[in-house]
Amino acid sequence: MAARNTARKRAFQILFESDQREADVLTVLADWVRHARTDTRQPPVSEYTMELVEGYAKRAVRIDELIGQYAVGWTLDRMPVVDRNILRIGAYELIWVDGTPDAVVLDEAVQLAKEFSTDDSPSFVNGLLGRLKELKPSLRRNDEA
Repeated sequence: MAARNTARKRAFQILFESDQREADVLTVLADWVRHARTDTRQPPVSEYTMELVEGYAKRAVRIDELIGQYAVGWTLDRMPVVDRNILRIGAYELIWVDGTPDAVVLDEAVQLAKEFSTDDSPSFVNGLLGRLKELKPSLRRNDEA
């Protein structure tokens, strides 16, 4: 599971960089892949990292809409950048990736918030993703319709 933990962290870092640079997330992903191939000091970008980033990119509008809708007291643009991007990866994996237990997705997102964000962020991330977890069946149904 350490490989998936690393993949999530790298996916978060790619989304964070994209957000900070105001660059297309798939362009940033391609930069990371190219950099890893040309610099032996850089670890390769894993398949799961690519799956998470590409999956988010495919559903970015919907994911941002959900985060904005269910983030109590925060608009997406006023939310801390770190939290916003942890939530983006977490929401994608929680709702659209089968095979990863929901509890693992929430725990990994909370761990990222503990490592990279504020003291209040882990409970914020856990609360919002917990709400999306409750709504997951209807969210998936609505998106498939």
